[in-house]
Amino acid sequence: MVALVAVLTPGTASAAPKPDADKLRKQLTSLDKKVNTLIAEYHSAREDLAKAKTASKAVQEKLTKAKAEFAAAQREMARLAGLSYQSVPGNGGILLPPGMGMSPLAQQLGNEQAATVRNYKQKEKAQAQALAEAKDLVVQIDEKSKDIEKRRKEAEELIGDIKDKLDDLIPIAPGKLTNGGWAPQLPTGADNITSRTRLMREEAKSAFKLHNSIGCFRVDTSGEHPLGRACDFMMTTGGVMATGPAQALGDSLAAWALKNRLKLGVKYVIWRQRINSGTGWRFMSNRGGNTANHYDHVHISMF
Repeated sequence: MVALVAVLTPGTASAAPKPDADKLRKQLTSLDKKVNTLIAEYHSAREDLAKAKTASKAVQEKLTKAKAEFAAAQREMARLAGLSYQSVPGNGGILLPPGMGMSPLAQQLGNEQAATVRNYKQKEKAQAQALAEAKDLVVQIDEKSKDIEKRRKEAEELIGDIKDKLDDLIPIAPGKLTNGGWAPQLPTGADNITSRTRLMREEAKSAFKLHNSIGCFRVDTSGEHPLGRACDFMMTTGGVMATGPAQALGDSLAAWALKNRLKLGVKYVIWRQRINSGTGWRFMSNRGGNTANHYDHVHISMF
């Protein structure tokens, strides 16, 4: 007995109204800008925090130095005072108040010591206040940076939710069978690719801001390209290895294709000399060059 395998027809089952894709994308754009702003604010706050900590440390060092200088001055005054007392005949080294036999030198040293104490107390008070203000500023900036980081994480969670909602709007590609497989397709249209490949390409263009070319059908290669079942999404031009934002975009596109592979009919993804058919990334042999090793483009093959 031959078992019949049905082909799923998208949109036949009744479902609740779906969210508007354009509105979701506008929210996503707004949140992306918000996250970028928060990231800039966070880095600025961390720089301010580092400066505040340096300033606090410098004030602390000044205060410590002032205390050490005052202690040294006190010791020197005591030493000189002791010598002067010894020079006063009959005082036995006892400190006498002015007018009661104290030598002029002892009086001078006493006045200088009093002035030193007053000067230190003023300096100590000012520096202690500056230190308290510096420490308070460190706490304020640290709390501010933590609040910014919290808001950034909340915004990124909302971005993740919106992306999930947008992924839910991706239709099931044509030709999906009830057993989970895919019906064979031939290339059609002026672009000479299958309808599944075309749907994947258009959904990718809607989901990402792709600034470079997308190459699908090619006759001068092997694999799925001549069959209209693969596309190369260029992250850079001129064979330059994708780094920074370009690499991050490639990472996101590859992850998106794998996440939605069962709906779109993705067979495998190649990116950065690795291949993934839904069971994890595996390294590939070196084919020589950034383009041959897929360091400048994401390759998506379809069933």
